[in-house]
Amino acid sequence: MYEYITEGTCARAIRFDLREGKIHDVSFNSGCPGNLQALGILAEGMEAGELVKKLKGVTCGARGTSCADQFARAITAAMKKGE
Repeated sequence: MYEYITEGTCARAIRFDLREGKIHDVSFNSGCPGNLQALGILAEGMEAGELVKKLKGVTCGARGTSCADQFARAITAAMKKGE
């Protein structure tokens, strides 16, 4: 299980598993419950690299980041850690 402490978002942390290059068991600590639960459901079983391509750079207002962007950063860090 990976845990990533977010920056600049309502969610404080993201937890997920990365198995055989695919995302599993996503959960967010705080944030917008419905949207983040949906993001976790949609991400389940997806190829990590493909998910990063889709989510990287998504912003929330003027914050310059979002929970989705932070999730992409978390996945990127997990993939590097797993190399």
